[in-house]
Amino acid sequence: MTQTDVLVIGAGPTGLTLACDLARRGVAVRIVDRAQEFPGGSRGKGLSPRSLEVFDDLAVVDRMLASGITHLPHRKYQGAEVVAEIDPEAGRVPTPDIPYPTGLMIPQWRVEQILRERLADFGVAVELGAELRGFSQHADGVTATIGEARIQARYLVGCDGGHSTVRKALGLSLRGQTPDVQLMAVGDVEVDGLGRDAWHQWFTGDGAIMLCPLPGTNAFQVQASPELDQDGSPLEPTLERFQQTFDRVAGIPGVRLHSLAWRSTYRVNVRMVDQLRVGRVFLAGDAAHVHPIAGGLGMNSGVQDAYNLGWKLGLVLTDNATPSLLDTYEEERLPIASWLLDITSERLGVVLDAIKEKGGGVDAVATPELTQLMLRYPWSRLSRQGTSRPTGPRPGDRAPDAPLRDAATGTPTRLFDLFRGPHFTLLGLGERCAPALGDVETDIVKPYLVGPGGLLDDDGHVAHAYGADALILVRPDGHIGLVADPTESGSVGEYLRSL
Repeated sequence: MTQTDVLVIGAGPTGLTLACDLARRGVAVRIVDRAQEFPGGSRGKGLSPRSLEVFDDLAVVDRMLASGITHLPHRKYQGAEVVAEIDPEAGRVPTPDIPYPTGLMIPQWRVEQILRERLADFGVAVELGAELRGFSQHADGVTATIGEARIQARYLVGCDGGHSTVRKALGLSLRGQTPDVQLMAVGDVEVDGLGRDAWHQWFTGDGAIMLCPLPGTNAFQVQASPELDQDGSPLEPTLERFQQTFDRVAGIPGVRLHSLAWRSTYRVNVRMVDQLRVGRVFLAGDAAHVHPIAGGLGMNSGVQDAYNLGWKLGLVLTDNATPSLLDTYEEERLPIASWLLDITSERLGVVLDAIKEKGGGVDAVATPELTQLMLRYPWSRLSRQGTSRPTGPRPGDRAPDAPLRDAATGTPTRLFDLFRGPHFTLLGLGERCAPALGDVETDIVKPYLVGPGGLLDDDGHVAHAYGADALILVRPDGHIGLVADPTESGSVGEYLRSL
């Protein structure tokens, strides 16, 4: 029997994000997947601004950006006539506090490939053809049977999708509904006769078809209403049927679909579990909640789950926190999952209404909530307000970015550079904070003075985003844990001891 600290089941974006986060913390992690080879289909094709911030912290955002595209116009047609064209993220440009203001169009297989490459930097590889056959829990951990082998882990995390073996073994159900929305056929094809400068969309009373170019490839993702048999039942998608749908709905001569590389069908589900943890076993991503496709939050919500859980497991496994810290994973993420299901369900309804009108399309889904930059945990026991402030972010909020300059060397930096890594970050805003920063004696916190003798806020961006004259403790996942008065020098130590 082999041993590890954390056994991750499922090597999609959720499992890979978690494995990367754990590995960089020095935690022993194994990640297994029952697939015999890595998937190549586009599947989820968009990263939210908040997911890009996660990948900035994991030091892979540059590779993600180089592999994707932003501001892809949505071009709507009636036949060959363009009836509308819109960039749903027009006007969103980087600002000092939000460096990644728009979503990134990128095929899911490429996201996974980049995360696997990052994981390899830590000497960890995905184990393919490794199917979970069962597991049992005991006082010190979990014993899992993977294929014919047995693995002893201190914790197990199910990131194994909507048909999760882990969830079923725990006896948990995805509760919710499957709305009466038509099935959608999806695939990756190459297309002759259409440019790659837009997401092409046709919606008619006779069906719908959309063709979205996939960056870094010659392919388009096709999403279409399915062809039906004589009884009105949907047929399995094939290249010929995608072409048939295009010819019927779009009717543009000379546009030919070919080289079908992947295909699937999608039905809207709005479901989630009522708990994310049973003993030493956790659920994350689609194993715990499945979203309507509107807004593309399935992959992104899983990334956020993993990012929330990773630092907590890391602190517990390195004896820097008690196991009770792990209770806050469910406390924080379960309400978020419920809220996002409501948001995506509402936006799906908006889209279905929009496509009935001339020029309407999936851009109707756009809403600030889908950036995930507004996600916050004010109700969490980890969100503590030690002083009353009229301005600035509050505990539980996302910690904004801002440019700074080192007073001694003049070297430019930014807050996200300071946050990057597995540690807490303590910001002392103003000279009164200097004594408190000196009192922080822990390996898991990096203190920084923003003011004379420390980091200079030349343009006032930090002051604008955070206010002044306060201690701000930023959690490893980029959310604010504590806001305290500079005189409360013991508040940070008390906070960390409470973990």
